[in-house]
Amino acid sequence: MPQEERLVETLQLLQLHYDAYTEIKPYADKYAHPHPTDTRGWSQIIVSALTGIQGYSRKKGPDLEDGSDVKGANCWDAIDTPRFNGCIKAGTHASTADSLSSLDSMPYLFFVMWDMTEKTGHKRCRIWVVRTQHDVEFRKIAGAWYHQREEGIIKSNNFQLHPPRNLDRNVFRNNCGHLKYPLLFEARIDNGLFSCTTYNEVVMTRGACITSEG
Repeated sequence: MPQEERLVETLQLLQLHYDAYTEIKPYADKYAHPHPTDTRGWSQIIVSALTGIQGYSRKKGPDLEDGSDVKGANCWDAIDTPRFNGCIKAGTHASTADSLSSLDSMPYLFFVMWDMTEKTGHKRCRIWVVRTQHDVEFRKIAGAWYHQREEGIIKSNNFQLHPPRNLDRNVFRNNCGHLKYPLLFEARIDNGLFSCTTYNEVVMTRGACITSEG
């Protein structure tokens, strides 16, 4: 599918997601429940629409057929603090788990987040992407985390990244390092409709994380 068609379909999917959210929200509020948005499922479908990379046919394994993974977080009416969990493999029976080898078979790691713009309060969706086989700075913090886990300094299997929730920046925080992540896509809602504000497809081939002070 041509790039322009993929972008149009991505916006259509985001609109469906938003419309479903607005329709169910009054009932969730009425009965004191969180809104039932499947952030994981929506994130994977939207990334496939945007990139053209198919899913894994509902089988166990990576999220996308090329071995890439997708992480999602939704800040809209969130009860806890949204973050990206399990971003690198650890504590599994896979032969490549607990080492940087787990990144060598993963072309991309996508991060999808719904939040609000810092200055105007517009609802939006952002997608960042890491070229996990080539990104030097990302592999550095992943390697540091694996080393600390091996030494017993870190007990958890969960490599968490804390995204810029409701902030107009692209820095993710982690105890092993803060990085500015390549922004692939951003769309914002104005008058109830999503429109694209950023689409930088070049980061799929040349994007790289940059160290940040946080």
